[in-house]
Amino acid sequence: MAHRNKRPPRRGPPGKQSSAGSSVWIWGHHAVEAALANPARVIQRIVVTNETASSLPPPAGEAPEPENLSPGAIGALLPAGSVHQGLALLVKPLEKLDLVEACEVSREAPQSVVLVLDQVTDPRNVGAILRSAAAFGVRAIVTPSAHSAPETGALAKAASGALERVPLVRVSNLARALGQLADLGYWRIGLDSDATKTLRADDHKGHIALVLGAEGSGMRRLTGEHCDEKVRLATKPVMGATGSLNVSVAASVALYEFARVPR
Repeated sequence: MAHRNKRPPRRGPPGKQSSAGSSVWIWGHHAVEAALANPARVIQRIVVTNETASSLPPPAGEAPEPENLSPGAIGALLPAGSVHQGLALLVKPLEKLDLVEACEVSREAPQSVVLVLDQVTDPRNVGAILRSAAAFGVRAIVTPSAHSAPETGALAKAASGALERVPLVRVSNLARALGQLADLGYWRIGLDSDATKTLRADDHKGHIALVLGAEGSGMRRLTGEHCDEKVRLATKPVMGATGSLNVSVAASVALYEFARVPR
């Protein structure tokens, strides 16, 4: 994808209420540094070790003074097994985003790509998809408010900072959201391992909404009915192996297919 709109750090539209849910811990270098650089983040607490205190970047907005703790004391604040690398933040969830504002296309951009996730609930998968989305210049990710991965430290860690950079839009009705994307000018492509047509970026111009379903169950029937077409990836499984991919891997392969064709 040759040209992308430049976007400021994530901000909710004026007057929008904060996302539901209590404060969450974010940990790890990339996730913490990206959160500190995002002026839309409300930071309530910063904890570091003596070793990481000097490398902590200054926050873009208001933030409390860092607290020096031992690695074990930081680990005790976090879920078991969290690899915190000596620093963590207690933050408020990001503000809710408006679908139209986040996904509205620009005449200056010949193509925009939006990812739509239908009930993908594993936070590590969503985090990995966010990371790929940031790498390939995805405009936004759209996911249902219910039956999807919430904003957690595990998601932020897997996203490696991309949670702060790629708009993550949560909607109450995914079918209605797909209708809105069509009204904005997006061609809705559903990834379906049973589809007969193979995904080829050369066949698609303009703005694309790429729809991926949950592992195992795939897209729900109503979601599929709101796609303009369904395609499969050009996989060639060895004998006895499944032809399907992990949803985060499938997203990366599909995004690369669009990125390799100059626009």
